[in-house]
Amino acid sequence: MGARDFDLLDAYSQAVAQVADRVGPSVASVAPLDRHGKPAGSGSGFLFTPDGYLLTNSHVVRAGGKARPAASAHFHASFSDGRNFSARWVGDDPHTDLAVLQVDGLSQGALTPAPLGRSADLRRGEIAIAIGNPLGFDHTVTAGIVSALGRSMRASSGRMIPDVIQTDAALNPGNSGGPLLNSRGEVVGVNTAIIPQAQSICFAVAIDIAGVVIPQLLRHGRMRRGWLGVGGSTMALDRRIVVALGLKQEQAVRVQSVEGGSPADRAGLRAGDVLLGMDGQDIASVDALYQALHPEVIARDCVLKVLRPGATAALYLQVRPVEAALD
Repeated sequence: MGARDFDLLDAYSQAVAQVADRVGPSVASVAPLDRHGKPAGSGSGFLFTPDGYLLTNSHVVRAGGKARPAASAHFHASFSDGRNFSARWVGDDPHTDLAVLQVDGLSQGALTPAPLGRSADLRRGEIAIAIGNPLGFDHTVTAGIVSALGRSMRASSGRMIPDVIQTDAALNPGNSGGPLLNSRGEVVGVNTAIIPQAQSICFAVAIDIAGVVIPQLLRHGRMRRGWLGVGGSTMALDRRIVVALGLKQEQAVRVQSVEGGSPADRAGLRAGDVLLGMDGQDIASVDALYQALHPEVIARDCVLKVLRPGATAALYLQVRPVEAALD
């Protein structure tokens, strides 16, 4: 290796070390406590506001289970300076695997929060730095590169998480909920999963997704979503239909059931219909339909683009989604 190679390696190591020094103090080891005050699991999290709000994974606060934490649920947060705090549940969203806790007793400005960046600005090949608590080893730093962008991953709830970042920064059990950082020390993702036996392919929920979810968790304790009352499946469209209707999509959602009295039922949607779009947005899969039912559509008149069996033209139905029930 030549002198230039050593200079480049030194610059790389300096960048990683500086990020670790700057952001590491805001990263915590997070443990849910059972009714006896004993740890019932472990994960990571990081402060994102100066007054003690901490971002982590939903599966961390739910201790691997499906039950929604009670408002009185307690957690333990341990920081790299040796300080330990209790924390309380604020809200979580299993569909994006994100959760917010508030650390109690943390005075304003006692710890500097991790700065949030923009995942939309990421490029493949950029440095990716992860800080967390893998396998019980507190405040461990690993680094790699952003391997891919725009991935999708199935959450524990069964819904697809969009815009997932793939990285080869080494992650292990306990890293979940920790920050994924760029070389400027900005959080670009929330580490969420590892595919077992997949050569260290690791994933993080994009911080731009978290930016949509966090205000909902702070305000409502959950991510509000619209509900139509439809059961359906993704289907491939006949090529003749695509050409005849001038469609850009090659898939749609076949309506398999419509719940009585639901918004879809009142709109006139029937089992057997093919849902092509909503409010001008193509609906090419069940997951796309879930994504279209964001908080802004609740209690608002929307238009469904539907193909009814035997029809030669699309049918447009007006529907008003209601708020989905609690997870």
